[in-house]
Amino acid sequence: MAEPATIVKCLVWDLDNTLWQGTLLEDAEVTLAEPVRRLIAELDSRGVLQAVASKNDHDPAWQRLEALGVAEFFVLPHIGWGPKSDSVRAIAAELNFALDTIAFVDDQPTERAEVAFHLPEVRCYDARRLAGLDELPEFSPPTVTVDARRRREMYQAGFRRKAAETDFQGPSEEFLRSLELVMHIRRASGTELSRVEELTLRTSQMNATGVHYSLPDLRALLADPRHEVLVATLADRFGPHGAVGLELLAKHERVWHLKLLATSCRVVSFGAGSVILGRLVDEAARAGVHLVADFRRTERNRMMEIAYRMTGFTDEACGCAAELAAPTEEDVQRLHLHPTPQAPPPTMELHAVSLRDG
Repeated sequence: MAEPATIVKCLVWDLDNTLWQGTLLEDAEVTLAEPVRRLIAELDSRGVLQAVASKNDHDPAWQRLEALGVAEFFVLPHIGWGPKSDSVRAIAAELNFALDTIAFVDDQPTERAEVAFHLPEVRCYDARRLAGLDELPEFSPPTVTVDARRRREMYQAGFRRKAAETDFQGPSEEFLRSLELVMHIRRASGTELSRVEELTLRTSQMNATGVHYSLPDLRALLADPRHEVLVATLADRFGPHGAVGLELLAKHERVWHLKLLATSCRVVSFGAGSVILGRLVDEAARAGVHLVADFRRTERNRMMEIAYRMTGFTDEACGCAAELAAPTEEDVQRLHLHPTPQAPPPTMELHAVSLRDG
């Protein structure tokens, strides 16, 4: 059986006679064909980021993209006179994407050859293939989540946020307050399950057990009144971060069992994991129950163990665990906490569903 194609995360466009028809420095007018306009919008809706690597003067080229009404679709325009392989390499580095998830399209064989020679992992396409590009498997992710549809918006907000942090003078906690962070923790809906599954699959550094829950698994938990499937979303004054955290919780009479906690690595510096965990501890304290959390040490999730320990979870044995079925995996630890009420987070506004009403 053939291996599934590695999905392209970012398509890097040449401009002259590729994205638009004509050469900006030579022709009185360049035009954008409607099929290309539709392709740009379609890839954007699938969560494929798009950037530019063009040999042109920056300001006139960018002004033309704005005039054509497509500038907003491009996250990292590299417009200048250096080698295009340097531009593509820089784009991948700025996005923190592996080179084999980058694609490059250009009408000039010499430009494609230059990129292919220096960056053989990058997939290069002749501009004549644009008509069928969105039909290729590498541009067709199997599922398109809510967050994927606004991925470009989130990356653009991230670049603005990073620039603001670079310019900020003062303690890091003050910068976090200046972001006007707002977190919502709510019960997951059926439409969000693809993103929830993605969090369990792609998050390894901040995944307490390293376990992947499939869509059928998650649907079963969602339908079980004894379980809570909670999703945390985060936004700030620059824009949305999307879904950044997941809790799978089984509620028993004397103990709540946290089967999985996973948070996005993108928001570790904002303290999102601590806020999610702190809210759960507070709810358990007010409900008068103990907390037991599953933890399985992996090569990458040391940060999650630190988060549990700093919250107060220990290896202490407690009779409350008698209500729980034994772990299905031998290397799963059961961490215990006798919770106490928690103060509100100091650097963000929190809106969370009550776990005592369900």
